[in-house]
Amino acid sequence: MIAPLIAVLVGIGSWVGVGLVRRYALRRLLDVPGERSSHASPTPRGGGLALTVAHALGLVAAALLDCSPASIAIAVAGGGSVVAAVGFMDDHGHVPAWQRLICHFVGCAWVVWWLGTLPPVNFGAGSVDLGVAGTLLLLVGLVWFLNLFNFMDGIDGIAAVQALSMSLSAAILLWLTAGGLAPALPPILLAAATLGFLAWNWPPAKIFMGDVGSGYLGLALGATALWTVTEGWLTVWVWLVLAGVFLVDATVTLVTRMMAGASFSVAHRSHAYQRLSRHWGNPRSVTLAVAVVNIAWLGPWALVAAFWPGIGSACSVLALTPLVFAVMRIGAGRPGEFQRAS
Repeated sequence: MIAPLIAVLVGIGSWVGVGLVRRYALRRLLDVPGERSSHASPTPRGGGLALTVAHALGLVAAALLDCSPASIAIAVAGGGSVVAAVGFMDDHGHVPAWQRLICHFVGCAWVVWWLGTLPPVNFGAGSVDLGVAGTLLLLVGLVWFLNLFNFMDGIDGIAAVQALSMSLSAAILLWLTAGGLAPALPPILLAAATLGFLAWNWPPAKIFMGDVGSGYLGLALGATALWTVTEGWLTVWVWLVLAGVFLVDATVTLVTRMMAGASFSVAHRSHAYQRLSRHWGNPRSVTLAVAVVNIAWLGPWALVAAFWPGIGSACSVLALTPLVFAVMRIGAGRPGEFQRAS
């Protein structure tokens, strides 16, 4: 009964904490709309701070009470603190991109130090040990995954819904494949903290997550993924499927913009989800669509990949390819507005 109680307390703590942060943010952290903003009125930001603290404390409490391993708590609390701290400073005033990137690499390196590197990856025809190259690829991948949530946190509720979908799906898969509550508890705690925040962030949002929350969420999910992979419970392919919506939209958008000569560091509103939000005139519809895709399309593919690891790579290709075509059809990374074909 201790583990469920921790989860409940994390959720309540996150919800109460966001309310307290909102009082502070209304005076110090108002996000005033600009030409690249997706909101129309000044809205406080930085609410992810409460989510961050609630989840980190929950992980530490679970480790101290022998409900989950200490390694995941140390990895997420340590690395997440670095990422959240630079995000919180950036929420208050601009931190140069190179300084943020250094902090992101430090936080992710801490995660890899505590959780280890990738085991041999099963590509279907056989497993490949990537060695040192795999470690470097893992580090860069974690930093990229961390920044996915910053890039994609652009309309009400979308980042929280994505994190909630991924963490709950992972918890269910871990419960089924790893056989118990202990492996599933870390993503359950992340889901609880995210749900407490989402109560304030659901469209129309009363507070935004801010870089403090988006960066931490990306790192926490990336660390959880690495932990489950190194333990042999889930595979890289399962997590690629679960992250599909954000992974595909952010990657296609970045590649398209870079091919057009645009700077990757310049703010824009050309992600597929942003273009759809303007086209539909309602961010809630886009956020709900993300939830539906995660549950109805990606969830079943992740389940198949988890139970039959030998076809995990094929499952990821079959799951993500339609999403690639969809975001390209919407025009991710391109200027102008999305026009439905007549």
